[in-house]
Amino acid sequence: MTVLLQIGRRPPDPDPTPGGHSEPADQPVPGAVPGVVPGAAAEARLFHSAHGAHLFVVDGSRVYDLPGDVEGQVRSWLDSDDASELGPGARAALGLEPGASRRIDGRPIDPPPLSALSLNVMQACNMSCAYCYADEGRFGGAARMMPREVAFAAVDRLLAESRPGADVVVGFMGGEPLLAADLVHEVTAYAARAAEAAGRRARFSLTTNLTELRPADARLFARYPFAVSVSLDGDRDRNDALRRLPGGASAYDRVRAGLDLMARHGRPRHLAARVTVTPAGGRLLDVLDHVIGLGFDEVGFAAVVASPDPALEFTGPQFEEFLAHMVECGEVALRELAAGRRYPFGNFETAMAQIHRGSHRPYPCGAGAGYLSAAANGDLFACHRLVDDPGFAMGSVTAGPDQAARAEHLARGHVDRMSPCRSCWARYLCGGGCYHEVARRGRPGCDYIRGWLAFCLRAYVELSAVRPDYFEGLPASPGYGGSGSDPTTVAR
Repeated sequence: MTVLLQIGRRPPDPDPTPGGHSEPADQPVPGAVPGVVPGAAAEARLFHSAHGAHLFVVDGSRVYDLPGDVEGQVRSWLDSDDASELGPGARAALGLEPGASRRIDGRPIDPPPLSALSLNVMQACNMSCAYCYADEGRFGGAARMMPREVAFAAVDRLLAESRPGADVVVGFMGGEPLLAADLVHEVTAYAARAAEAAGRRARFSLTTNLTELRPADARLFARYPFAVSVSLDGDRDRNDALRRLPGGASAYDRVRAGLDLMARHGRPRHLAARVTVTPAGGRLLDVLDHVIGLGFDEVGFAAVVASPDPALEFTGPQFEEFLAHMVECGEVALRELAAGRRYPFGNFETAMAQIHRGSHRPYPCGAGAGYLSAAANGDLFACHRLVDDPGFAMGSVTAGPDQAARAEHLARGHVDRMSPCRSCWARYLCGGGCYHEVARRGRPGCDYIRGWLAFCLRAYVELSAVRPDYFEGLPASPGYGGSGSDPTTVAR
């Protein structure tokens, strides 16, 4: 039996994360539902690629080649849920023997030190996008700009709550953060100085519609280590149908003008495009090729799950079509990367990196853990999508994080404590779903997520076989690549 790269690095057996725990596999999992034991289908998934049969083992996110005789044993085990169908040699080789230590159990992690904090510097926006969950950046309240003293206090709080010598990420969010561009400049310079004085290294992220970009902003992004994510939904007609500027001006034209400014005055370390997809989005491959052609380092899709207009939210049958379009894009990415050509489809490349890295986590992101978001008034929340939601309030920049609220959030959100998540083979890659979306819609897209990850597992095996060098340059932890412009990804 051959291990396929052991998914990059073999995750450590004990203590996979700060505050994590390791229990023998035949012991009850603390926090799990009494009497409910995950079955074989929750612990492994059999799949095939062009190179044969393989097994994905959930604990540790490991992938194995399966010889024919072992494939038969595995199939019998999965069909019958009877571990005796696996021979002792197979159980040992797959790390499924009784008494083996698990990398994740049902106990939540302790709240770790902060590594990322986003600042909602302008809770207002110059656009009125039809699907926007944030009420034009106001989050249901009045438009607000973050005072300078609050922004500086937020930076100080991040540095005080971070590990000595750590990299920290200061994110700028909105609304539209470039409506407060002068503040962004001030805070960036202050954070860089303060981080150096504190023995930290500061990086920056900013999410923008790019319609307000100035030459000075482009130069700022080039001078400091910035990852910039641009909201853009395709070509002119597609983008402007839902992303609206006052007076009918073309948001697409303004984005193109912003990209031209960057070409002349400076480009950030990482420039990503986030494409929001509605059920009427149509074929995604055309959109992907168009936006890649604009010169972005990464282009990723996000389906609308929670919107003020229910007609723009995906439902079950619509997720099936979305999955078909995503897989079509993924097949093109696989073909291009296998041929040695760059094809920056962010969803695909992020999945390849996570699978190769052996990502296995009991949470969907770092929200409420290593990452928090500061509202304009200085209150802290689990993430930028949950600003002003009292159910996810986590302290303030002056008083500090509310550790009890963070601990409760991490206990409540552990994927092994939630149903139906605890019985899903994809749970440690998915983490249970976006907190904001789950709170508002539940989990309507689980079949889509499993379908996409099943495709990505097959693609990972096939890409590994023809381009092992593709994985050699991947960092040991998330950074600018993948979705690096989102602070939640670098704080996982």
